[in-house]
Amino acid sequence: MKFKGLLLKFLIWRVKHVSTTNFVIITSGVIGIIAGLAAVTLKESVHLLQNFLTRDFQQEFGNYLYLSYPLIGIVLTLLLSKYILKEKLGHGITDILYSISKKSSIVKRTKTFSRMLTSTLTVGFGGSVGLEAPIVVTGSAIGSNIGRLVHLNYKQRTLLIGCGSAGAISAIFNSPIAGVIFSIEVILAEVTISSFIPLLIASVCGALVSLTLLGDDVLFSFNLTDEFIAADTPFYIFLGIFTGLVALYFTRVVGKVEGLIKNVKGDLNRAILGGVSLGFLIFLLPPLYGEGYDTITKLLEGNAQDILNNSLFFDDIESFFLIVLFAAGIILIKPVATALTLGSGGSGGIFAPSLFLGGVTGFLFAYLVNKAGMTDPISLSNFTLVGMSGVMSGVLHAPLTAIFLIAEITSGYTLFVPLMIVSAISYSTISYFEKYSMYTKPLVEKGDLIYHDKDRQVLSLIDLKKVIETDLLTIDPDATLGELVDLVRFSKRNIFPVVNQERELMGIVTLDDIREIMFDEESRKNIIVNTLMHSPPTFVTGKENMRSVMMKFEKTGAWNLPVLEDGKYEGFVSKSRIFNAYRKKLIRQQIE
Repeated sequence: MKFKGLLLKFLIWRVKHVSTTNFVIITSGVIGIIAGLAAVTLKESVHLLQNFLTRDFQQEFGNYLYLSYPLIGIVLTLLLSKYILKEKLGHGITDILYSISKKSSIVKRTKTFSRMLTSTLTVGFGGSVGLEAPIVVTGSAIGSNIGRLVHLNYKQRTLLIGCGSAGAISAIFNSPIAGVIFSIEVILAEVTISSFIPLLIASVCGALVSLTLLGDDVLFSFNLTDEFIAADTPFYIFLGIFTGLVALYFTRVVGKVEGLIKNVKGDLNRAILGGVSLGFLIFLLPPLYGEGYDTITKLLEGNAQDILNNSLFFDDIESFFLIVLFAAGIILIKPVATALTLGSGGSGGIFAPSLFLGGVTGFLFAYLVNKAGMTDPISLSNFTLVGMSGVMSGVLHAPLTAIFLIAEITSGYTLFVPLMIVSAISYSTISYFEKYSMYTKPLVEKGDLIYHDKDRQVLSLIDLKKVIETDLLTIDPDATLGELVDLVRFSKRNIFPVVNQERELMGIVTLDDIREIMFDEESRKNIIVNTLMHSPPTFVTGKENMRSVMMKFEKTGAWNLPVLEDGKYEGFVSKSRIFNAYRKKLIRQQIE
């Protein structure tokens, strides 16, 4: 009670002395600091756990612990999320986008810490996913809940969600510009000039927290050693196409494998199957363990042979063909490992896997070009870095984020031109086959995410079941006109659904259909309702989204349509009721 009292006094003081614009800017800084602290905590927790589990174990036990670690991590994650946190996991950024689109930017309070706990277990025990999505969910939840706490409206809460994600990405990579761009490209559908200042403040605060606590020990960084050579441009163009196709492969395989493993009945059965399968893949290809940034660092430093070091079968074997086959195997299997981790109940994201896959793809491309000897050697490190940008651009459908992230990771803009070339071509390549990213595709297909269309966005917030009208009086098809006329006396509506004993809609009768004969005594006795009824122009189901319903109204020109559920009559929905609900939602969004 004391806290609520103090909060109320603060809010009253704030309204009197601080403008909303300035208050949002100040709040964005606070959110950036908290998101930065969360990012540092998550990174350190995961790496401490990984070091504890993998320190010196290869020499004593070979790689056999790889078979068990992922299983333990996924099962622990499942138990924690299901029985303690009581949350469903999946793709966290998709959940944030759903909250913005369908839940007025209200994110559950538990998400301010739940994804940190679950991803620590999943990734710490070797799950083949990344920490970026969990920390974005955490930062976004922090932004949303602080916004609710200080009574900010929907638009301001949405902006603070973007601030939380910007601060999180900025802190985990020490990349403030990429943090802002990520929020704009991936999280926020609408951005105005006034939105940039809070995003910048949050992102800078997140980066400062990371620099203060970790220094240069961020999630991943590399200092460039080779210059960009303009003569290599044709190779970068081909790399752009290649990374676009790899991004498409990643997207399709993750979706397919996730769908297959989710068909397994029973959460524990699914976790065991996924954990065992993932352990087997990591046993064969150790670089699949965890996020994989150590492998990328080895490739960037020119130590390609080192990626075989932890392999039980290929350790200490020096062979060009073996390195090529090993790298190609990683590219083919990494999407499967990521899908097994997420689909079986693990917690993590596809951000790091896309960077990892891009790095291996860029390295393999340059490695093969150099071995072919058709031109002067090209830079392995540059192509590895630019490949990371290419695949990430394609998978996330976020080319600007990919460009600025790699530029900031390398502490300069030496590779800016090839980054732009590869990211643009990769994005264009995958966009030909996949219009939406993995984050947005499931929401768009369900009608739960609408960009740049305010009418459709507000309509998507209306629940059809809440606007169904059930006050229409029904009549049996075998009833007489006289019985129908008796209903007219009590009804406030001019439509009468004809429904049989099984609650099936046989047709409808309107007041206009019987107006000329309803007072004829002979007709009232002899005419049966089923001879008067006619079919409605169409019907809707309770599971349809509002966009589909409005399209049916538009196509038929009707003002009222029946609602059926599994073939049974439920009621009617009217245009006027929907318009009234639309108006209320629009006003509520402006006030909240």
